[in-house]
Amino acid sequence: MIYEGKAITVKALESGIVELNFDLKGESVNKFNRLTLSDLRQAVDAIKSDASVKGVIVSSGKDVFIVGADITEFVDNFKLPDEELVAGNLEANKIFSDFEDLGVPTVAAINGIALGGGFEMCLAADYRVMSSAAKVGLPEVKLGIYPGFGGTVRLPRLIGVDNAVEWIASGKENRAEDALKVRAVDAVVAPEQLQAAALDLIKRAISGELDYKAKRQPKLDKLKLNAIEQMMAFETAKGFVAGQAGPNYPAPVEAIKTIQKAANFGRDRAIEVEAAGFVKLAKTSVAQSLVGLFLSDQELKKKAKAYDKQARDVKLAAVLGAGIMGGGIAYQSAVKGTPILMKDIREEGIQMGLNEASKLLGKRVEKGRLTPAKMAEALNAIRPTMSYGDFGHVDIVVEAVVENPKIKQSVLAEVEGLVREDAIIASNTSTISISLLAQALKRPENFCGMHFFNPVHMMPLVEVIRGEKTSETAIATTVAYAKKMGKSPVVVNDCPGFLVNRVLFPYFGGFARLVSAGVDFVRVDKVMEKFGWPMGPAYLMDVVGMDTGHHGRDVMAEGFPDRMKDDRRTAVDALYDANRLGQKNGKGFYSYEMDKKGKPAKVVDPSVQEILAPVVYEQREVTDEDIINFMMIPLCLETVRCLEDKIVETAAEADMGLIYGIGFPPFRGGALRYIDSIGVAEFVALADKYADLGPLYHPTAKLREMAANGQRFYG
Repeated sequence: MIYEGKAITVKALESGIVELNFDLKGESVNKFNRLTLSDLRQAVDAIKSDASVKGVIVSSGKDVFIVGADITEFVDNFKLPDEELVAGNLEANKIFSDFEDLGVPTVAAINGIALGGGFEMCLAADYRVMSSAAKVGLPEVKLGIYPGFGGTVRLPRLIGVDNAVEWIASGKENRAEDALKVRAVDAVVAPEQLQAAALDLIKRAISGELDYKAKRQPKLDKLKLNAIEQMMAFETAKGFVAGQAGPNYPAPVEAIKTIQKAANFGRDRAIEVEAAGFVKLAKTSVAQSLVGLFLSDQELKKKAKAYDKQARDVKLAAVLGAGIMGGGIAYQSAVKGTPILMKDIREEGIQMGLNEASKLLGKRVEKGRLTPAKMAEALNAIRPTMSYGDFGHVDIVVEAVVENPKIKQSVLAEVEGLVREDAIIASNTSTISISLLAQALKRPENFCGMHFFNPVHMMPLVEVIRGEKTSETAIATTVAYAKKMGKSPVVVNDCPGFLVNRVLFPYFGGFARLVSAGVDFVRVDKVMEKFGWPMGPAYLMDVVGMDTGHHGRDVMAEGFPDRMKDDRRTAVDALYDANRLGQKNGKGFYSYEMDKKGKPAKVVDPSVQEILAPVVYEQREVTDEDIINFMMIPLCLETVRCLEDKIVETAAEADMGLIYGIGFPPFRGGALRYIDSIGVAEFVALADKYADLGPLYHPTAKLREMAANGQRFYG
C-alpha cells in the first residue's frame, strides 16, 4: 500500500501502475470534504515521491464516482473573509494541479455519477474512460456559484468554449454518449469493462503509443481562440445565457465572464481568476439561499425516509374522481410504476382523466424521455372503472372529488365500506379540515390528507396532512407512496388550508388590498414577477380559478376570522359574480387566447376595469416597494404562525413547502429565510409600518421576542 487514508487509498496494481481509489469511510457516497482533500494532498505527494510509479488510475470504491463537494461545509466556509476563502480555494486547487502535473500518465475510471468537484477531478486526469451507466456534469450554478476546482479553466480548453458554456451555464448532468460526443471523455464502455479499459488506456500511454503529455498540454495553455473569435463566442453566449437565466441568477453569466477573463492565461493564472470570481459569487444572498435550499431539501428527504420503517407497501392504488386532477394523479402513479384504478361516476369524467394521462405520456415520448412501449405499459397500468369492483385489493385510495365537505364525506364513507380494513384512504382536499372529513368514517386512523398541486406532473410538493385521529402507519404509507410517485412530501398538521393555502391566501389578501386602493393589477403582476415569482397574483388567480379562489377565501375567512375575513367585496367577488373564472373559461383578470402551441396566452382586457370599479374604495399612491411589502409581509407572517402553531415542524419544511408548492422564488430561499435575509428585527419594524392595513400585518409576540433577542430562523 503506497498510501492509506480514511477517504483515499493508493495501491499497486501491476507493472508500476497504481490505483488511487476514493472510498470515504462512513459515507454512502464519495464527496470532497476537508478530510478527502487532506487525503488527496497526501496521496498525490506519496505518488510523486515514489519513483516506481509509471501510471495512475483514479477509481471509486462506491456506486458513484464522486458526487462533488460536501455542501454542508459551504455554509461556514462562505462566511470566511474573502482573502481567507480565496486562499483556501487556491490551496485545494494546488492539489488538483499537482495531480495533473505528475510525471506519469493518469486515467480516471468513471464508474458512476461524477459531478462538480468529482468531475473536476476527472478533468485533471490525462484521460477519462466512462461507464455507459455513469453521468458527469458541473451543476454548481444551481447553488448560485460556479465550478471552483478548475472546471471553468480545464473544460473549455478540452471541449471548446461553446460546449463548456452549455455544460457549465445549464448545470445539467450529461450521459456518457453526450460526454463522448464533445470529447469530455475519451472512451465509453460497459460497466463491467471499465477497469480493463482503464488499464488498457494507461498501458498504451506508458508504452508511448499514446502521447499523454501532448494530451495534457492544452489544459495548461491559454485558450486557442484569437481576439475576434473570443469576442464572438463570449458576447453571444453572455447575451443568450442572461436571457435564459434571468436577472436573479447571476452565476451562469459570471461563469462565462470568468472563462473570458482567463482566456489569455495559462492554467495557474486562470485558476486565480476562477477563485476570485468564485468567492464573489459565494458571498451573494442568492448563493446563500440556494445552498440553504439544497440543505433544506436534504433535510426533507431525511424526514421522509424516517417514515419508511412504518410504511406499508403500495402495490395497487386507486383515485376517486377522474377529470384533470384525477388523470394527473393516475398518470403520476402509473408512470412511476404503481398500477392505479381510476373511478368516476360519469363516462365523460373517465374519458377526461384518460385523455389527460395520454397527453402527458405522449409529451414524454415526444421529448424522448419515454419509449412508446413504456407509454403503453403506463397506460395499461391505469384501469378506468365506473364501479368499485376491484377496490377490495387496493392499498391506498386517493379521493379527488369536488371540494365540498358533504360530498367528500359521503364518498369517503362509501369507499371505506368497500376497501380492506387496513387500506389507507387519503383526501386530495386543498382546504377542508381532515378531522372534519374523518367524522364520516368508522376507521379515522386510516385516513389522512394527500394534497397534490396542479398541474400534478409539474409540481413537486405533496402535503400529507395528519388529522386528530390519523395513525402513524397512515402517514408513513402515504409519505412512501408520494415518494414512489417522485414527489417531495411534507407532513403537516390539520388546519384550514394546511400549510401552503393557509400562507397563500394572506398573499392574495394583500393583493386584494392593492386593487381596492386603486392599484392596477397588471402593474402588481409585473412588480411581483420582477421580484421573482413565476407569475403575478392576478395571473396566478386566473390559473387557480376564480371559483376555487372564492371558495378557498371563504374557508380561510371562517377558519381565521380575526385576520382573513374581509367584510367588503373584493376583486375576486366582482370577477366571480361576472362569471370570469380565469383560464378555465377564457376570461378572468385577463382574457385568454390560444397561442401557436395551443396554450392559453393572457391578453389585457380593458373591460375588466369597469367590473373592478365598484371594489376600488380609495386611490392610494404606492411605490413598487410598497407593492412587494403589501403582499410579502402577510405571506411571511402567516408562515411564521404556521411554524409557531406547529402546523409544520421546522423552518426548512415551511420554506420548501412554499418553494415546491407555489413557486416561491428559490433564490430568496423561502419565507422564513427571506425574513432572515432582511433581519428579524428589521422585518418586524417593516411590518409595523403597515400596521394600519390590519391584523394580517401584525407580527406575533414570539416574533417580536425573536427580534429583541437577535434570533434567526436558520443558524
